[in-house]
Amino acid sequence: MNAIFHRTSVRRYTDEAVSAEQIELMLRAAMAAPSAHNQQPWEYYVVTDKAVIEKLSHATQFTGFSADAPLVFVACSRKDSPVPEYVNIDMSASVENLLLEADELGLGACWMGIAPHEDRMECVNEIIDIKEGLTSFALIAVGHPLKEKQQQDRFDPDRIHYIK
Repeated sequence: MNAIFHRTSVRRYTDEAVSAEQIELMLRAAMAAPSAHNQQPWEYYVVTDKAVIEKLSHATQFTGFSADAPLVFVACSRKDSPVPEYVNIDMSASVENLLLEADELGLGACWMGIAPHEDRMECVNEIIDIKEGLTSFALIAVGHPLKEKQQQDRFDPDRIHYIK
């Protein structure tokens, strides 16, 4: 899986649209994630409307770059999940799968945290008019990267502890 060692957070994109086929592949990857109790708490909004993307770019002080993205996913979690204490872990696995598939497709993406900050969640919920029973978890900006970016080697053997 070269995507694990290639993926970086990409914040600058060309104007080229992301295809419907690429969007479906990323969503299929996201929904293939493991989840506690197989609760699969995720639902996704696919945002390509530039006016809505512009509003989402103001959701936090860290989301401004997303205004130039041709696509923003809004990852949402279900409030009625059977083991709610694991929802954020499940959602993180789902978003990571989406990011890895984006890289595999030659796209760039960046995860923007929304949960667990209630003010951010409410802001995104209002912009998207998220349906009852869901709450926003993250925004993921996606597009064709403006330039190639190398991933840093983060391997640190000092952080590994063996018990024999």
